[in-house]
Amino acid sequence: MARRIKDPGIGATSNAKAKRFVNQDGSFNIRHKNKRGGLSDAYAYLIAISWMRFFAYVFVGYILLNSIFALCYTLLGVEAITTPSGSVCRDFLRAFFFSAQTITTVGYGTMSPKGIIFGFISSFEAMIGLLSFSFITGLLYGRFSKPRANIRFSNVMVLRAYEDHDALMFRLMSSSASTMIQPRIEVTLTLTEKDQTGGYKNNFYRLSLERDKITYLPTTWTVVHRIREGSPFVGYDRQQLNTLKGELLIMTSYYEESFNQEVHQIHSYLLKNIKIDHAFQSAYYYDEEGYTVLDHELLDKTYKL
Repeated sequence: MARRIKDPGIGATSNAKAKRFVNQDGSFNIRHKNKRGGLSDAYAYLIAISWMRFFAYVFVGYILLNSIFALCYTLLGVEAITTPSGSVCRDFLRAFFFSAQTITTVGYGTMSPKGIIFGFISSFEAMIGLLSFSFITGLLYGRFSKPRANIRFSNVMVLRAYEDHDALMFRLMSSSASTMIQPRIEVTLTLTEKDQTGGYKNNFYRLSLERDKITYLPTTWTVVHRIREGSPFVGYDRQQLNTLKGELLIMTSYYEESFNQEVHQIHSYLLKNIKIDHAFQSAYYYDEEGYTVLDHELLDKTYKL
């Protein structure tokens, strides 16, 4: 009989409409309410978002900041920095270009502020520019230096006959060319079931694995859980596994050479997405010269048994 374990930190109570605990990107599926924010939260957010979104924010902020100062210069009189053209749009563009030169401290010399008010505003803008670029430089360093696990998991799990029992399998690999040193994995099953009062509760089980750690991983690792005595899946047939409201919570750790420290990554699979009687296609092969070729596009490939 499978032995339950204590709540690993998810929460024992549940709901009929409860969604998955862990998102596809490894973050926990939690909505915060009445949470006090701060600068540290903004920093953590900007460190964690994608590169495309990060540079989009930088670009939008740069345009918005220059537009605000350009509007100030235009309203106060663009003649204090350049000769008026007679067109509001053209004068605004000239003020925008002057703002861009000021905020980046480039200063080509073709335009310069005249008067105390414009001198004060341009000096203040230059200070804002120095602080902004220092902040962005710090974010860039933080994004590059932040330890990140480069683990890629297969999109699906498979259920197939394995030796004398059925087995549940998924596989993973390094998404970069670096080798994962001493990777280890821990898999926890959470099953949402009705209790005696008609409510819902979460039951947790630690899944025994064929191997929960290896020495190094230059190619792929297929993680195997045999459904035999002691497994929480004993007593369910193959079709019933797809109907269970359950989720596999996966914690993976390994030593990352590029950061010179141990890194961690969280992932999860829903039981309803199991592919029955499928097997994973080999993701690596040998070329004509005898080199091992790892094809990253084959990680998710399965075939029908």
